[in-house]
Amino acid sequence: MAPDAQPIFRAVATSTRPLYQLLRCINFAPRVHVQITEQGIRFAADHSRVMQGVAFLDSGLFSSYAVNLPTSEDGEPADPVHFQIPLNSLLEVLQIFGAVDLATRAQKAEQDPYRSNLRNYRPDAFSNQTLGLAGTCTLLYAEEGDSFKITIEESGVKTTAALTTYVPETPEEIPFDRDDMAFKIIMPSRSLLDSFAEISPTAPIKLTITATKTAPFLSLAGLGDLGSSAVDFARGRDLMETFSIQERWSQSYKFDFIKNSTEAMRIASKVSLRGDRQGVLNLQLMVITEGEKQCFLDFRFVPFIQHEAGDDDDGEAGDDGGMSD
Repeated sequence: MAPDAQPIFRAVATSTRPLYQLLRCINFAPRVHVQITEQGIRFAADHSRVMQGVAFLDSGLFSSYAVNLPTSEDGEPADPVHFQIPLNSLLEVLQIFGAVDLATRAQKAEQDPYRSNLRNYRPDAFSNQTLGLAGTCTLLYAEEGDSFKITIEESGVKTTAALTTYVPETPEEIPFDRDDMAFKIIMPSRSLLDSFAEISPTAPIKLTITATKTAPFLSLAGLGDLGSSAVDFARGRDLMETFSIQERWSQSYKFDFIKNSTEAMRIASKVSLRGDRQGVLNLQLMVITEGEKQCFLDFRFVPFIQHEAGDDDDGEAGDDGGMSD
């Protein structure tokens, strides 16, 4: 990189907690696909093309955010910047920032699946933020093919890590047909998380989700070697902010795949469940971070029967975020 050249991407954050919490929710694949845009950074994880998760880090999460995307010879914007990195390595680096405070919080989150979004993000009396200890985390991608650098400076100590970037192998998105949805339900994510806590003890292999126009409206049923269990949701304004259904819809999914989204449910305030007529399930979760900023996590799941039969190619996935129609 020439001395006077501008890096493709540079962002500075005074807190890595929101970044860590959001990215941890999609840590189910060895590598994630990264796309840098003017609006933010998109991280996408894919599991055998039957489950996909997307975390979009909005530019508003950073105190400084600058992008200089390459242009073609005629001056027009070139293709978006893509690359892959090992997400687990990035998470380990982010934990260096306020390491003791963050590690303690992460351990508590593992032990208590019902921690609220508020407690996840509010600094306690002994956190670095409350004590006034200055620190910054800088993300840098200088040029195409370069490493993805993270520099953490805290209390006079500077740590720099360079993560190897890989040629992007963009996974085909699991297409979700928003124009042919069978149902849409928006509810508190805590309610959905509680239902998984009720079903999990039976070690289910399959999870069947059923939405109907009449009671019980929404039902989750787990089936495994130890037996079966089910949770029904009554339709009420306190439980379901939105309930829209075109026809009865029932599909089964591998429980372990769905369980990968429970970390997102722990930190989210609400979740939108949507199913299209092809059977693809979409979970969009809204997370309120420090400074009352809204971020979104997005998951797509292919029905159990489709991928069990080896028909993975029929799967689908979608947009970056937002609980829109």
